[in-house]
Amino acid sequence: MLQPHLNVKLSQRQVLTPGLVQMVSVLALNKLELKDMINGELVANPVLEEIDESTETLDERSGKEGTRERSAEDVAGEADHKEKDPFDEIDFGSYFQDYLDPGYRTASNFEELDKPSFEQFLSQPSTLTDHLAWQLGSLTLSDDLKTAAELIIGNLDENGYLTASSEELGASLRAALPGSQKTSAEYLALIEQARSVVIHLDPPGVGTRDLRECLLCQLDALRHELEIAEARRAKTLVEGQFDDQRILIIDTACLIVSQHLALLQKKDMRELVRLCRRPVERVNEAIDLIRTLDPRPGQRYSEVETRLIEPDVAFVKRDDEYVVVMNEEDLPALRLNKSYRRMLREKTVDRDVREYVKERYKSAIQLLRNIEQRKNTIVRTCEIIVRRQHEFLERGVESLHPMMIKEVAEEIGVHPSTVSRAVANKYVHTAQGVYELRFFFSEGVGGPEGGDLPLLLLKRRVKKLIEEEDPRKPWTDDYLAAELQRQGIQVTRRTVAKYREDMQIPSTHQRRQR
Repeated sequence: MLQPHLNVKLSQRQVLTPGLVQMVSVLALNKLELKDMINGELVANPVLEEIDESTETLDERSGKEGTRERSAEDVAGEADHKEKDPFDEIDFGSYFQDYLDPGYRTASNFEELDKPSFEQFLSQPSTLTDHLAWQLGSLTLSDDLKTAAELIIGNLDENGYLTASSEELGASLRAALPGSQKTSAEYLALIEQARSVVIHLDPPGVGTRDLRECLLCQLDALRHELEIAEARRAKTLVEGQFDDQRILIIDTACLIVSQHLALLQKKDMRELVRLCRRPVERVNEAIDLIRTLDPRPGQRYSEVETRLIEPDVAFVKRDDEYVVVMNEEDLPALRLNKSYRRMLREKTVDRDVREYVKERYKSAIQLLRNIEQRKNTIVRTCEIIVRRQHEFLERGVESLHPMMIKEVAEEIGVHPSTVSRAVANKYVHTAQGVYELRFFFSEGVGGPEGGDLPLLLLKRRVKKLIEEEDPRKPWTDDYLAAELQRQGIQVTRRTVAKYREDMQIPSTHQRRQR
Protein backbone atom coordinates (compact mmCIF):
# COMPACT_ATOMS: atom_id res chain seq x y z
CA MET A 1 0.00 0.00 0.00
CA LEU A 2 1.38 3.39 -0.97
CA GLN A 3 2.07 5.82 1.84
CA PRO A 4 2.98 9.50 1.57
CA HIS A 5 6.48 10.46 2.67
CA LEU A 6 8.87 13.41 2.35
CA ASN A 7 12.22 13.40 0.57
CA VAL A 8 14.92 16.08 0.64
CA LYS A 9 16.84 16.46 -2.60
CA LEU A 10 19.76 18.79 -3.25
CA SER A 11 20.16 19.90 -6.86
CA GLN A 12 21.46 22.77 -8.95
CA ARG A 13 19.65 24.50 -11.75
CA GLN A 14 20.21 27.60 -13.79
CA VAL A 15 17.75 30.40 -13.07
CA LEU A 16 17.68 33.59 -15.11
CA THR A 17 17.20 36.71 -13.05
CA PRO A 18 14.93 39.46 -14.41
CA GLY A 19 17.99 41.60 -15.07
CA LEU A 20 19.68 38.85 -17.08
CA VAL A 21 16.49 38.20 -19.03
CA GLN A 22 16.31 41.88 -19.90
CA MET A 23 19.98 41.94 -20.92
CA VAL A 24 19.46 39.02 -23.30
CA SER A 25 16.34 40.57 -24.82
CA VAL A 26 17.92 44.02 -25.21
CA LEU A 27 20.95 42.53 -26.96
CA ALA A 28 18.75 40.91 -29.60
CA LEU A 29 16.93 44.16 -30.46
CA ASN A 30 17.82 46.25 -33.49
CA LYS A 31 17.82 50.03 -33.42
CA LEU A 32 14.14 50.51 -34.26
CA GLU A 33 13.03 47.88 -31.75
CA LEU A 34 15.32 49.35 -29.09
CA LYS A 35 13.81 52.78 -29.67
CA ASP A 36 10.29 51.42 -29.15
CA MET A 37 11.37 49.60 -26.00
CA ILE A 38 13.01 52.74 -24.56
CA ASN A 39 9.90 54.79 -25.27
CA GLY A 40 7.84 52.19 -23.42
CA GLU A 41 10.20 52.30 -20.43
CA LEU A 42 10.02 56.11 -20.37
CA VAL A 43 6.26 55.82 -19.93
CA ALA A 44 6.39 53.02 -17.35
CA ASN A 45 9.32 54.22 -15.22
CA PRO A 46 9.10 57.80 -13.86
CA VAL A 47 12.74 57.72 -12.72
CA LEU A 48 13.90 57.63 -16.35
CA GLU A 49 13.72 60.80 -18.38
CA GLU A 50 14.77 61.80 -21.86
CA ILE A 51 17.34 64.54 -22.30
CA ASP A 52 15.72 67.48 -24.04
CA GLU A 53 17.27 68.75 -27.27
CA SER A 54 17.54 72.21 -25.75
CA THR A 55 19.39 70.98 -22.65
CA GLU A 56 22.73 72.65 -22.06
CA THR A 57 25.82 70.55 -22.62
CA LEU A 58 28.10 69.41 -19.84
CA ASP A 59 30.78 71.95 -20.75
CA GLU A 60 28.32 74.82 -20.54
CA ARG A 61 27.08 73.83 -17.11
CA SER A 62 30.25 72.37 -15.59
CA GLY A 63 30.70 75.21 -13.09
CA LYS A 64 27.08 75.29 -11.94
CA GLU A 65 26.73 71.51 -11.76
CA GLY A 66 29.97 71.18 -9.81
CA THR A 67 28.74 73.59 -7.15
CA ARG A 68 25.35 71.90 -6.96
CA GLU A 69 26.85 68.43 -6.69
CA ARG A 70 29.15 69.51 -3.84
CA SER A 71 26.23 71.05 -2.01
CA ALA A 72 24.13 67.94 -2.54
CA GLU A 73 26.97 65.72 -1.27
CA ASP A 74 27.33 67.85 1.85
CA VAL A 75 23.62 67.57 2.58
CA ALA A 76 23.72 63.85 1.90
CA GLY A 77 26.73 63.47 4.22
CA GLU A 78 24.85 65.11 7.05
CA ALA A 79 21.88 62.81 6.46
CA ASP A 80 24.16 59.75 6.47
CA HIS A 81 25.37 60.59 9.97
CA LYS A 82 21.80 60.53 11.23
CA GLU A 83 20.61 57.27 9.67
CA LYS A 84 22.29 54.66 7.50
CA ASP A 85 20.46 53.12 4.53
CA PRO A 86 22.20 50.46 2.38
CA PHE A 87 20.67 51.91 -0.75
CA ASP A 88 22.00 55.35 0.11
CA GLU A 89 25.56 54.01 0.07
CA ILE A 90 25.45 53.56 -3.71
CA ASP A 91 27.71 56.14 -5.32
CA PHE A 92 25.58 57.28 -8.24
CA GLY A 93 28.08 59.96 -9.16
CA SER A 94 30.85 57.45 -9.81
CA TYR A 95 28.98 54.60 -11.47
CA PHE A 96 26.27 56.41 -13.37
CA GLN A 97 27.77 59.80 -14.09
CA ASP A 98 27.06 59.42 -17.78
CA TYR A 99 23.35 59.00 -17.07
CA LEU A 100 23.04 61.88 -14.56
CA ASP A 101 24.67 64.63 -16.60
CA PRO A 102 22.71 66.85 -18.99
CA GLY A 103 24.13 64.91 -21.91
CA TYR A 104 26.60 65.45 -24.69
CA ARG A 105 25.50 64.91 -28.28
CA THR A 106 28.01 63.99 -30.93
CA ALA A 107 27.59 64.92 -34.55
CA SER A 108 25.73 62.38 -36.64
CA ASN A 109 27.89 60.07 -38.75
CA PHE A 110 25.03 59.21 -41.10
CA GLU A 111 23.71 61.19 -43.98
CA GLU A 112 20.20 62.58 -43.80
CA LEU A 113 17.91 60.38 -45.84
CA ASP A 114 14.75 61.56 -47.47
CA LYS A 115 11.94 60.15 -45.40
CA PRO A 116 8.85 58.88 -47.24
CA SER A 117 5.80 61.07 -47.31
CA PHE A 118 2.84 60.16 -45.11
CA GLU A 119 0.68 60.33 -48.24
CA GLN A 120 2.32 57.11 -49.41
CA PHE A 121 0.97 55.13 -46.45
CA LEU A 122 -2.42 53.51 -45.91
CA SER A 123 -3.94 53.16 -42.49
CA GLN A 124 -4.77 49.54 -43.31
CA PRO A 125 -3.93 47.73 -46.57
CA SER A 126 -6.73 45.96 -48.40
CA THR A 127 -6.63 42.18 -48.06
CA LEU A 128 -7.97 39.52 -50.41
CA THR A 129 -10.92 38.93 -48.07
CA ASP A 130 -11.78 42.64 -48.07
CA HIS A 131 -11.54 42.85 -51.87
CA LEU A 132 -13.82 39.83 -52.42
CA ALA A 133 -16.29 40.85 -49.71
CA TRP A 134 -16.64 44.29 -51.31
CA GLN A 135 -17.52 42.67 -54.67
CA LEU A 136 -19.87 40.20 -53.00
CA GLY A 137 -21.78 43.06 -51.42
CA SER A 138 -22.63 44.47 -54.85
CA LEU A 139 -24.30 41.24 -56.01
CA THR A 140 -27.95 40.34 -55.51
CA LEU A 141 -27.87 36.97 -53.75
CA SER A 142 -30.12 35.08 -51.38
CA ASP A 143 -29.19 35.11 -47.73
CA ASP A 144 -28.18 31.44 -47.71
CA LEU A 145 -26.07 31.78 -50.85
CA LYS A 146 -24.39 34.91 -49.54
CA THR A 147 -23.56 33.15 -46.26
CA ALA A 148 -22.06 30.23 -48.19
CA ALA A 149 -19.99 32.60 -50.35
CA GLU A 150 -18.71 34.44 -47.28
CA LEU A 151 -17.77 31.07 -45.77
CA ILE A 152 -15.75 30.17 -48.87
CA ILE A 153 -14.01 33.55 -48.92
CA GLY A 154 -13.05 33.08 -45.29
CA ASN A 155 -11.43 29.70 -46.08
CA LEU A 156 -9.17 30.89 -48.92
CA ASP A 157 -5.43 30.69 -48.35
CA GLU A 158 -2.98 33.50 -49.13
CA ASN A 159 -2.70 32.33 -52.76
CA GLY A 160 -6.47 32.40 -53.31
CA TYR A 161 -6.97 28.62 -53.31
CA LEU A 162 -9.77 26.84 -51.46
CA THR A 163 -8.16 24.16 -49.31
CA ALA A 164 -11.18 23.06 -47.26
CA SER A 165 -13.21 20.16 -48.63
CA SER A 166 -16.87 20.47 -49.64
CA GLU A 167 -17.90 18.23 -46.73
CA GLU A 168 -16.12 20.48 -44.22
CA LEU A 169 -17.67 23.58 -45.75
CA GLY A 170 -21.09 21.92 -45.77
CA ALA A 171 -20.83 21.13 -42.06
CA SER A 172 -19.75 24.71 -41.33
CA LEU A 173 -22.64 26.05 -43.41
CA ARG A 174 -25.09 23.87 -41.47
CA ALA A 175 -23.80 25.42 -38.24
CA ALA A 176 -24.04 28.92 -39.73
CA LEU A 177 -27.70 28.32 -40.74
CA PRO A 178 -29.21 26.72 -37.63
CA GLY A 179 -32.81 27.30 -38.68
CA SER A 180 -32.46 25.76 -42.11
CA GLN A 181 -34.06 22.39 -42.89
CA LYS A 182 -31.82 21.48 -45.84
CA THR A 183 -30.34 18.05 -46.35
CA SER A 184 -26.62 17.33 -46.59
CA ALA A 185 -26.84 17.11 -50.39
CA GLU A 186 -28.55 20.51 -50.53
CA TYR A 187 -25.81 22.05 -48.38
CA LEU A 188 -23.15 20.63 -50.71
CA ALA A 189 -25.00 21.96 -53.75
CA LEU A 190 -25.23 25.38 -52.12
CA ILE A 191 -21.47 25.32 -51.45
CA GLU A 192 -20.70 24.52 -55.09
CA GLN A 193 -23.07 27.26 -56.25
CA ALA A 194 -21.38 29.75 -53.92
CA ARG A 195 -17.96 28.63 -55.13
CA SER A 196 -19.04 29.31 -58.70
CA VAL A 197 -19.96 32.85 -57.62
CA VAL A 198 -16.57 33.41 -55.94
CA ILE A 199 -14.65 32.03 -58.91
CA HIS A 200 -16.16 34.69 -61.19
CA LEU A 201 -15.03 37.51 -58.90
CA ASP A 202 -11.85 39.49 -59.38
CA PRO A 203 -9.08 38.41 -59.56
CA PRO A 204 -9.92 35.46 -61.82
CA GLY A 205 -8.91 32.11 -60.39
CA VAL A 206 -9.69 32.66 -56.72
CA GLY A 207 -11.76 29.95 -55.09
CA THR A 208 -10.26 27.16 -57.20
CA ARG A 209 -8.80 24.03 -55.68
CA ASP A 210 -5.62 23.48 -57.71
CA LEU A 211 -3.34 25.04 -60.31
CA ARG A 212 -5.07 23.41 -63.27
CA GLU A 213 -8.50 24.77 -62.34
CA CYS A 214 -7.01 28.17 -61.56
CA LEU A 215 -5.38 28.52 -64.99
CA LEU A 216 -8.49 27.26 -66.78
CA CYS A 217 -10.63 29.87 -65.02
CA GLN A 218 -8.28 32.61 -66.16
CA LEU A 219 -8.35 31.32 -69.74
CA ASP A 220 -12.16 31.25 -69.63
CA ALA A 221 -12.09 34.87 -68.44
CA LEU A 222 -9.89 35.81 -71.43
CA ARG A 223 -12.27 34.05 -73.78
CA HIS A 224 -15.21 35.89 -72.21
CA GLU A 225 -13.44 39.24 -72.74
CA LEU A 226 -12.96 38.44 -76.43
CA GLU A 227 -16.63 37.54 -76.79
CA ILE A 228 -17.67 40.82 -75.18
CA ALA A 229 -15.34 42.77 -77.47
CA GLU A 230 -16.82 41.01 -80.54
CA ALA A 231 -20.35 41.76 -79.36
CA ARG A 232 -19.51 45.43 -78.99
CA ARG A 233 -18.02 45.61 -82.46
CA ALA A 234 -21.08 43.96 -83.96
CA LYS A 235 -23.42 46.27 -82.03
CA THR A 236 -21.69 49.45 -83.11
CA LEU A 237 -21.38 48.21 -86.70
CA VAL A 238 -17.62 48.75 -86.72
CA GLU A 239 -15.92 46.89 -89.50
CA GLY A 240 -13.76 44.12 -88.23
CA GLN A 241 -13.47 40.40 -87.94
CA PHE A 242 -13.64 38.27 -84.83
CA ASP A 243 -10.17 37.37 -83.60
CA ASP A 244 -10.26 33.69 -84.54
CA GLN A 245 -6.48 33.44 -84.19
CA ARG A 246 -6.68 34.52 -80.57
CA ILE A 247 -9.49 32.04 -79.88
CA LEU A 248 -7.42 29.19 -81.34
CA ILE A 249 -4.51 30.14 -79.11
CA ILE A 250 -6.78 30.11 -76.05
CA ASP A 251 -8.21 26.73 -77.08
CA THR A 252 -4.69 25.29 -77.41
CA ALA A 253 -3.72 26.73 -74.03
CA CYS A 254 -6.82 25.15 -72.44
CA LEU A 255 -5.90 21.80 -74.00
CA ILE A 256 -2.35 22.00 -72.62
CA VAL A 257 -3.47 23.02 -69.13
CA SER A 258 -6.27 20.48 -68.85
CA GLN A 259 -4.47 17.41 -70.25
CA HIS A 260 -0.73 18.02 -70.58
CA LEU A 261 0.27 20.27 -67.70
CA ALA A 262 2.93 17.79 -66.53
CA LEU A 263 4.64 17.89 -69.94
CA LEU A 264 4.62 21.68 -69.81
CA GLN A 265 6.33 21.59 -66.43
CA LYS A 266 9.00 19.28 -67.86
CA LYS A 267 9.35 21.52 -70.97
CA ASP A 268 8.98 18.44 -73.20
CA MET A 269 8.05 20.40 -76.32
CA ARG A 270 8.35 17.51 -78.75
CA GLU A 271 5.87 15.32 -76.91
CA LEU A 272 3.63 18.31 -76.25
CA VAL A 273 3.36 19.16 -79.96
CA ARG A 274 2.70 15.54 -80.84
CA LEU A 275 -0.12 15.08 -78.35
CA CYS A 276 -1.77 18.46 -79.02
CA ARG A 277 -1.70 17.87 -82.79
CA ARG A 278 -1.10 21.55 -83.37
CA PRO A 279 1.60 23.40 -85.30
CA VAL A 280 4.73 24.22 -83.34
CA GLU A 281 4.07 27.93 -83.70
CA ARG A 282 0.58 27.57 -82.27
CA VAL A 283 1.83 25.56 -79.29
CA ASN A 284 4.56 28.14 -78.59
CA GLU A 285 2.00 30.96 -78.70
CA ALA A 286 -0.24 29.03 -76.30
CA ILE A 287 2.68 28.49 -73.91
CA ASP A 288 3.52 32.19 -74.06
CA LEU A 289 -0.12 32.93 -73.15
CA ILE A 290 0.01 30.50 -70.22
CA ARG A 291 3.13 32.26 -68.93
CA THR A 292 1.13 35.49 -68.65
CA LEU A 293 -1.38 33.86 -66.28
CA ASP A 294 -1.12 34.20 -62.50
CA PRO A 295 -0.70 30.85 -60.68
CA ARG A 296 -1.29 32.63 -57.33
CA PRO A 297 -4.08 35.14 -57.95
CA GLY A 298 -4.51 35.98 -54.27
CA GLN A 299 -0.85 36.76 -53.69
CA ARG A 300 -1.17 40.35 -54.92
CA TYR A 301 -3.43 41.06 -51.94
CA SER A 302 -1.33 39.06 -49.49
CA GLU A 303 1.99 40.76 -49.97
CA VAL A 304 4.17 40.98 -46.90
CA GLU A 305 4.39 44.52 -45.59
CA THR A 306 7.70 46.17 -46.39
CA ARG A 307 9.94 46.11 -43.37
CA LEU A 308 11.85 49.29 -42.62
CA ILE A 309 15.58 48.71 -42.26
CA GLU A 310 17.92 51.16 -40.59
CA PRO A 311 21.59 50.26 -40.07
CA ASP A 312 22.59 49.82 -36.44
CA VAL A 313 26.25 50.32 -37.16
CA ALA A 314 28.54 51.63 -39.93
CA PHE A 315 32.05 50.69 -41.05
CA VAL A 316 33.66 54.05 -41.86
CA LYS A 317 37.10 54.39 -43.42
CA ARG A 318 39.32 56.92 -41.69
CA ASP A 319 43.04 57.30 -42.46
CA ASP A 320 43.17 54.02 -44.43
CA GLU A 321 41.56 52.14 -41.53
CA TYR A 322 37.97 51.08 -40.96
CA VAL A 323 36.37 52.05 -37.68
CA VAL A 324 33.07 50.93 -36.16
CA VAL A 325 30.52 53.70 -35.64
CA MET A 326 27.26 53.00 -33.80
CA ASN A 327 24.19 54.65 -35.26
CA GLU A 328 22.55 56.17 -32.20
CA GLU A 329 20.75 58.91 -34.07
CA ASP A 330 17.10 59.33 -33.03
CA LEU A 331 17.60 57.09 -30.00
CA PRO A 332 16.31 58.78 -26.83
CA ALA A 333 19.18 59.92 -24.60
CA LEU A 334 18.36 58.75 -21.07
CA ARG A 335 19.30 59.93 -17.62
CA LEU A 336 18.09 59.42 -14.06
CA ASN A 337 15.74 61.99 -12.60
CA LYS A 338 17.41 63.76 -9.66
CA SER A 339 14.11 64.74 -8.08
CA TYR A 340 13.39 61.10 -7.23
CA ARG A 341 16.92 60.70 -5.91
CA ARG A 342 16.29 63.51 -3.42
CA MET A 343 13.09 61.76 -2.32
CA LEU A 344 15.22 58.83 -1.09
CA ARG A 345 17.06 61.14 1.32
CA GLU A 346 14.08 63.02 2.65
CA LYS A 347 12.70 61.73 5.94
CA THR A 348 9.25 63.12 5.28
CA VAL A 349 8.63 60.75 2.35
CA ASP A 350 6.33 57.85 3.08
CA ARG A 351 7.99 54.43 3.44
CA ASP A 352 5.94 52.85 0.61
CA VAL A 353 6.89 55.71 -1.69
CA ARG A 354 10.57 55.27 -0.85
CA GLU A 355 10.39 51.54 -1.58
CA TYR A 356 8.65 52.19 -4.90
CA VAL A 357 11.26 54.77 -5.92
CA LYS A 358 14.06 52.36 -4.93
CA GLU A 359 12.63 49.63 -7.17
CA ARG A 360 12.20 52.06 -10.04
CA TYR A 361 15.77 53.27 -9.59
CA LYS A 362 17.11 49.73 -9.66
CA SER A 363 15.10 48.97 -12.79
CA ALA A 364 16.30 52.15 -14.52
CA ILE A 365 19.94 51.50 -13.63
CA GLN A 366 19.66 47.93 -14.89
CA LEU A 367 18.20 49.13 -18.18
CA LEU A 368 20.96 51.70 -18.68
CA ARG A 369 23.60 49.09 -17.96
CA ASN A 370 22.01 46.63 -20.39
CA ILE A 371 21.84 49.24 -23.15
CA GLU A 372 25.51 50.05 -22.60
CA GLN A 373 26.37 46.33 -22.53
CA ARG A 374 24.50 45.87 -25.82
CA LYS A 375 26.52 48.64 -27.42
CA ASN A 376 29.85 47.24 -26.20
CA THR A 377 29.04 43.72 -27.40
CA ILE A 378 27.99 44.89 -30.86
CA VAL A 379 31.07 47.13 -31.20
CA ARG A 380 33.48 44.38 -30.14
CA THR A 381 31.84 41.92 -32.54
CA CYS A 382 31.96 44.40 -35.42
CA GLU A 383 35.62 45.21 -34.74
CA ILE A 384 36.48 41.56 -35.33
CA ILE A 385 34.34 41.54 -38.48
CA VAL A 386 36.20 44.59 -39.78
CA ARG A 387 39.56 42.99 -39.07
CA ARG A 388 38.71 39.65 -40.70
CA GLN A 389 36.70 41.03 -43.63
CA HIS A 390 39.00 43.93 -44.57
CA GLU A 391 39.39 42.63 -48.13
CA PHE A 392 35.61 42.48 -48.55
CA LEU A 393 35.29 46.12 -47.49
CA GLU A 394 37.93 47.08 -50.06
CA ARG A 395 37.04 44.89 -53.04
CA GLY A 396 33.54 43.44 -52.62
CA VAL A 397 31.74 40.12 -52.25
CA GLU A 398 34.32 38.12 -54.19
CA SER A 399 36.83 38.79 -51.39
CA LEU A 400 34.57 37.54 -48.59
CA HIS A 401 36.23 35.14 -46.14
CA PRO A 402 34.52 32.33 -44.24
CA MET A 403 33.93 33.15 -40.57
CA MET A 404 32.15 31.27 -37.80
CA ILE A 405 30.21 32.71 -34.87
CA LYS A 406 32.02 30.32 -32.54
CA GLU A 407 35.41 31.76 -33.54
CA VAL A 408 34.31 35.33 -32.88
CA ALA A 409 32.77 34.33 -29.54
CA GLU A 410 36.03 32.73 -28.42
CA GLU A 411 38.00 35.83 -29.37
CA ILE A 412 35.64 38.12 -27.48
CA GLY A 413 35.34 35.76 -24.54
CA VAL A 414 31.56 35.24 -24.56
CA HIS A 415 29.16 32.42 -25.36
CA PRO A 416 28.33 31.89 -29.09
CA SER A 417 24.66 32.60 -28.34
CA THR A 418 25.67 36.10 -27.21
CA VAL A 419 27.32 36.83 -30.56
CA SER A 420 24.33 35.29 -32.35
CA ARG A 421 21.98 37.70 -30.55
CA ALA A 422 24.33 40.61 -31.16
CA VAL A 423 24.15 40.16 -34.95
CA ALA A 424 20.50 39.08 -35.18
CA ASN A 425 18.26 41.35 -37.27
CA LYS A 426 20.91 44.07 -37.35
CA TYR A 427 22.36 45.75 -40.45
CA VAL A 428 25.59 47.51 -41.21
CA HIS A 429 26.33 50.29 -43.68
CA THR A 430 29.57 49.70 -45.62
CA ALA A 431 31.23 51.06 -48.71
CA GLN A 432 29.93 47.97 -50.54
CA GLY A 433 26.30 48.56 -49.48
CA VAL A 434 24.02 47.69 -46.58
CA TYR A 435 24.30 44.11 -45.34
CA GLU A 436 22.89 42.09 -42.49
CA LEU A 437 25.54 41.32 -39.89
CA ARG A 438 24.80 37.60 -40.28
CA PHE A 439 25.92 37.94 -43.91
CA PHE A 440 29.56 37.93 -42.78
CA PHE A 441 29.23 34.57 -40.99
CA SER A 442 29.45 31.59 -43.31
CA GLU A 443 31.02 28.16 -43.34
CA GLY A 444 33.83 27.44 -45.75
CA VAL A 445 34.67 24.67 -48.19
CA GLY A 446 38.02 23.69 -49.57
CA GLY A 447 38.83 26.34 -52.16
CA PRO A 448 41.66 27.01 -54.60
CA GLU A 449 45.21 27.67 -53.41
CA GLY A 450 44.56 25.82 -50.16
CA GLY A 451 42.16 28.46 -48.78
CA ASP A 452 38.55 28.18 -47.76
CA LEU A 453 35.71 29.44 -49.94
CA PRO A 454 32.53 30.78 -48.30
CA LEU A 455 29.31 28.97 -49.14
CA LEU A 456 27.89 32.22 -50.52
CA LEU A 457 30.59 32.37 -53.20
CA LEU A 458 30.16 28.66 -53.92
CA LYS A 459 26.45 29.22 -54.61
CA ARG A 460 27.29 32.18 -56.84
CA ARG A 461 29.68 30.04 -58.88
CA VAL A 462 27.13 27.25 -59.24
CA LYS A 463 24.53 29.76 -60.41
CA LYS A 464 26.97 31.36 -62.85
CA LEU A 465 27.85 27.98 -64.40
CA ILE A 466 24.16 27.17 -64.87
CA GLU A 467 23.52 30.56 -66.48
CA GLU A 468 26.32 29.95 -68.99
CA GLU A 469 25.16 26.46 -70.00
CA ASP A 470 23.45 25.54 -73.27
CA PRO A 471 19.67 25.38 -72.57
CA ARG A 472 19.37 22.47 -75.01
CA LYS A 473 22.11 20.53 -73.21
CA PRO A 474 22.10 21.62 -69.56
CA TRP A 475 24.86 20.40 -67.32
CA THR A 476 24.24 17.71 -64.73
CA ASP A 477 25.15 18.03 -61.07
CA ASP A 478 28.06 15.61 -61.64
CA TYR A 479 29.44 17.82 -64.39
CA LEU A 480 29.03 20.96 -62.24
CA ALA A 481 30.88 19.27 -59.36
CA ALA A 482 33.67 18.18 -61.72
CA GLU A 483 33.95 21.70 -63.17
CA LEU A 484 34.23 23.21 -59.69
CA GLN A 485 36.88 20.65 -58.77
CA ARG A 486 38.87 21.67 -61.85
CA GLN A 487 38.76 25.21 -60.44
CA GLY A 488 40.28 23.91 -57.20
CA ILE A 489 37.05 23.79 -55.14
CA GLN A 490 36.61 20.52 -53.24
CA VAL A 491 32.90 19.82 -53.54
CA THR A 492 30.76 16.74 -54.17
CA ARG A 493 27.76 16.21 -56.42
CA ARG A 494 25.43 15.99 -53.43
CA THR A 495 26.63 19.38 -52.18
CA VAL A 496 26.05 20.95 -55.60
CA ALA A 497 22.54 19.49 -55.76
CA LYS A 498 21.75 20.79 -52.26
CA TYR A 499 22.83 24.35 -53.01
CA ARG A 500 21.10 24.29 -56.40
CA GLU A 501 17.84 23.38 -54.66
CA ASP A 502 18.44 26.08 -52.03
CA MET A 503 18.58 28.63 -54.87
CA GLN A 504 15.37 27.11 -56.33
CA ILE A 505 17.09 26.18 -59.59
CA PRO A 506 15.32 23.33 -61.43
CA SER A 507 17.02 20.02 -62.13
CA THR A 508 18.82 19.19 -65.37
CA HIS A 509 15.76 17.55 -66.90
CA GLN A 510 13.52 20.50 -66.05
CA ARG A 511 16.02 23.05 -67.41
CA ARG A 512 16.34 21.34 -70.77
CA GLN A 513 14.67 23.20 -73.66
CA ARG A 514 13.88 21.00 -76.66
